[in-house]
Amino acid sequence: MDFFTILFIVLLIVIAKTIVIVPEKYAYVQERFGKKKAILESGFHFLIPFIDRIAYKHSLKEVAYDVPPQECITKDNVPVSVDGILYVKVIDPEKASYEINDYLLATTQLAKTTLRAEIGKLNLDDTFAERDEINSKVIAQIDHATDPWGIKVTRYEIKNITPPPQVLQAMELQMKAERDKRAEITTSEGERAARINRSVGERQEAINISEGEKQKRINEAEGKAKEIELIATATANGLKAISQAIAKKGGREAVDLQVAQAYLENLGKVLHTSKSTILPPNVANIAAVFEGVSKVTQNFPHVTTNQPQTNPTKGEKK
Repeated sequence: MDFFTILFIVLLIVIAKTIVIVPEKYAYVQERFGKKKAILESGFHFLIPFIDRIAYKHSLKEVAYDVPPQECITKDNVPVSVDGILYVKVIDPEKASYEINDYLLATTQLAKTTLRAEIGKLNLDDTFAERDEINSKVIAQIDHATDPWGIKVTRYEIKNITPPPQVLQAMELQMKAERDKRAEITTSEGERAARINRSVGERQEAINISEGEKQKRINEAEGKAKEIELIATATANGLKAISQAIAKKGGREAVDLQVAQAYLENLGKVLHTSKSTILPPNVANIAAVFEGVSKVTQNFPHVTTNQPQTNPTKGEKK
């Protein structure tokens, strides 16, 4: 290897040590003689060969790290295996370089210890229902603790909460019992609603029947009352017509004759249908019958008309 080749290699090394290109969203920490010189942002930078060096390289992007599964004890003394995902972002490259030796390891361990503490405050059932609250508390505590390290913890998400197999079996039995209980409650509620609906329908039916019977009786009573009223009116009108007829000339004699004829017809029926008949001693006295009828007709009320009144004495004698 000749001199020029060695010189060319040395020149390449010097250029490599002199020129530094920082990618976007990255930050390099420059040291000179072991002391921080500057924070190099994205772009083209020059260094003094063999004097300056890049001590740390940090990504300013948000990075997700897996938190390995760990065993936590709940408040009701049930061991569960919990793992998660931690989202971390470097906001101060200088602090991330000089305030902590390995910020990723420290942040992960801090997340694990904080998670164990939060799980220990809850019962097993609450750990499944309150994941969001657990995540929020873990983020708040980790973010406060990592602030001096120039680290920002943006999110923490629990991936899995795995109880022991025997606890899972007991939970399955419990869930089955709860489902059976809800099914029985739903069935009983349906039967209760059906009975209530039937009773309401029967009650309404009984009310409707009673209302119908009531209306029927009212209608019948009104019909009977109307019938009685019409009969009374017709009877009154008949009596009025009779009284008016009697008041006319020859009316009283016609009534006497009609009554006597009816008397004789009924007497004949009695004598015809009966084998033996006991009659009053004066029943054959037709004149006495006419005289009694005449006395009855004299008691009818007189109606004022334009017809001249007949002499009752003459009618009786006739």
